[in-house]
Amino acid sequence: MSTAQSIEKLINDHANQALSGDIVLIRADLNVPLNEHGEVRDATRLTRLLPSLEALSQAGLRIGVLSHFGRPKGQKNPDMSLAPVAKALASLLGRAVSFADDCIGQPAADALNALPAGGVCVLENTRFHAGEEANDAVFAAALAAPATAYVNDAFSAAHRAHASTEAITKYLPSYSGLAMQAELNALDAALANPARPLVAVVGGAKISTKLDLLSNLSANVDTLVIGGGMANTFIAAQGLNIGTSLCEDTMLDTAREIMASAEQHGCHILLPNDVVLADAFAAGQAGETCDVDKVPDGKMILDAGPKAVAEICAAFDDAATIIWNGPLGAFEIEPFDQATNAAARHAAALTDKGKLISVAGGGDTVAAMNHAGVGDQFTYVSTAGGAFLEWLEGKPLPGVDALMQP
Repeated sequence: MSTAQSIEKLINDHANQALSGDIVLIRADLNVPLNEHGEVRDATRLTRLLPSLEALSQAGLRIGVLSHFGRPKGQKNPDMSLAPVAKALASLLGRAVSFADDCIGQPAADALNALPAGGVCVLENTRFHAGEEANDAVFAAALAAPATAYVNDAFSAAHRAHASTEAITKYLPSYSGLAMQAELNALDAALANPARPLVAVVGGAKISTKLDLLSNLSANVDTLVIGGGMANTFIAAQGLNIGTSLCEDTMLDTAREIMASAEQHGCHILLPNDVVLADAFAAGQAGETCDVDKVPDGKMILDAGPKAVAEICAAFDDAATIIWNGPLGAFEIEPFDQATNAAARHAAALTDKGKLISVAGGGDTVAAMNHAGVGDQFTYVSTAGGAFLEWLEGKPLPGVDALMQP
């Protein structure tokens, strides 16, 4: 089985003088939201980077931080500079973080060579160069030029074969950061080598955006809970009325195929047996509950009902591992957050008692878990988005594969 070299090995290699220098590049995900004043609104991704930065810094290594920011399309754009993020990172670290106005060439080399032992420098947006997204070898070599080692701590960017995630590993000894390793360990425990029974929760609006995910999970999990708007399409595929609910009419046959495939693989699909209705998806609506086979015309399904929640929680009680992607209802508007909140809190309580391994991530999942107040109570909550989903879909991740040693 292939494994990635750990950051601990890098530190040992440095201590044993197995590396020819002391400058290390760490690929981070600094693509964080900023407010109108250029201040970071959500520092979660920065916070997850801190343990790797601290470990490398304490070992006396000089650290250059690589990241993309926004979509500048290969052109320098001051509005997408990483300079404000470097300031936020300095505040979180509690010490100075320098900034280089380019990620290659003399500006990068000068800034990195000027660092003291343990110093940190954020290098400018890698996507200011077209070679980044093209995974260009010449650009990757230019990134690598000042350094003697490379660490990838950005699982969220690992699903793209870009120069700073894939090609650069051909030029430097490469290692996985602490956040990257935690993510890989969590996903391995959740899907590759899970304790069973294994339950997956998949919510969200549309089947069409999660076809690969549903197909892969239905062949690999014991119970598949389907919620959110996509559940409506499965309900309609069984010939039941769903009123004015969101539904992908062109996906009814696909829904039936997924259900048939799940049955063939011994996977039990759990759809809501009761639902919460309203006249429209809007604030101020009073929800009403009915059995799923009694939805009247003119009403819209916006959440799973209490009987459905009880059935989901019972599945969690019997499970050893759960994977969660997407809310069970329109959680952004009360009272249509109740199913997501109740089920998430039950999973968190089981996790707290040591009875459940719980891994969540992708799309609105982090927001839904935080809304339920359990974002820090699951075994692991991934902020990776697309990379998390592609891993669950069974797709290769170039940024991870590039780190693997035979």
